[in-house]
Amino acid sequence: MDDGGIGAAGRTATPPRRAAAGEPPRRDLCTDCGISRSSDPKRCGRACQFIAPDYERLEARVHGRARDPARPDELHFGPFRRMLRAALHAPAAGAQWTGITTRIAERLLRTGAVEAVLTMAPDPQDRWRPVPVLVTDPADLARCRGMRMGYAPLLSLLEPARARGIARLAVIGIPCQVYALRALEAELGFERIYVIGTPCSDNTTTESFHGFLALLDEAPQTISYLEFRADYRVEIRHDDGRVRTVPFLKLPISKLPADFFPLTCRTCVDYTNVLADITVGYMGGEGKQWLIVRNARGEELVSLLGDEVVLEACGSKGARASAVKGFVANVARAAGGLPLRAMPDWARPIVAWLQPRIGPRGLEFARARVEMKAAETVLHLRRARPQRMRTMIPAHVWRLVAPYGVAPQPGEHARDDAGHDVPDDARG
Repeated sequence: MDDGGIGAAGRTATPPRRAAAGEPPRRDLCTDCGISRSSDPKRCGRACQFIAPDYERLEARVHGRARDPARPDELHFGPFRRMLRAALHAPAAGAQWTGITTRIAERLLRTGAVEAVLTMAPDPQDRWRPVPVLVTDPADLARCRGMRMGYAPLLSLLEPARARGIARLAVIGIPCQVYALRALEAELGFERIYVIGTPCSDNTTTESFHGFLALLDEAPQTISYLEFRADYRVEIRHDDGRVRTVPFLKLPISKLPADFFPLTCRTCVDYTNVLADITVGYMGGEGKQWLIVRNARGEELVSLLGDEVVLEACGSKGARASAVKGFVANVARAAGGLPLRAMPDWARPIVAWLQPRIGPRGLEFARARVEMKAAETVLHLRRARPQRMRTMIPAHVWRLVAPYGVAPQPGEHARDDAGHDVPDDARG
């Protein structure tokens, strides 16, 4: 999970209760966003990103227009007004990066723009397990910082929020949560909702994540912070103050079980949280945070930071084509049941040294990751759920993967009312 600074972390002053209206559905294409636990779980049929998403319609409703492939980078990142590299002058202690998402949420509460923030806190017994909470005191957000791994029914607290009379709400969520929120927003009854989105690609269960931590360190219980950085390294912090970094190529990925990343995360088409008012992440930040300001409400959120934040233009270096081609080839082999082409051990230190120096960086790094995720979606759906491809893959995803020789096969396109395949160039 890529967390921009808050959203799956921290705890409120009052220990959070589990949002447990009902049990999550038993299906493999579900991230338990919380709608299935609401008073009307049947709404999942029209709210779920993994059933029949309609990004073009929702982008137009939320941002005033759908993504425009003629505008640089909108094919990759969705509609936006501007993209920025950003950092707080005074980083927040314990935050992921400098804590911009936390600070925006605090300012929303302190200015009275919202009455509550719907976000994540850690389970009192497990700091890595996310639990949804409604925060009404800005001071409590200080404990809602950092990254957590695992599914949590964030949106199950929407109805309790309305029952408490909350009319103005901020929601901090990952893409599958934000899609469902936007699909149902008009009927939820809130006066105003601000949506702060964090990118997300590869979530897993909290239990599986503990297994990953155990592969990283002999004392995994001491790990307090983990972040995938844009310099091709993972930063790991420990309770005793130790900080170390591990190159991506040296991570124990080959030792993970085949189902470590669920099918949902391998078939997600929304890495950059395109329906948020603002996306706060890291991929295009070159060591700082990456802001995608998508609409007027997103501009309002940036303005809340005032002179506390340093804002710069995003950079872009290197070329992504070879990296994406290699990734696509490996995913195709894995999806076909063939062994991956492993890099020789002797080459790993060399490539790990070269990647942050000549590999794609800044926006080119972000474009590469989005194209990789698009190819992963197509190839894994084709293997596991071919009958879902017509409804789950938007037209823009086919455009992203076309340069790498990944094209729709018969029956994989969306279809019109007459049952005919609709070609990409006719679907906008």
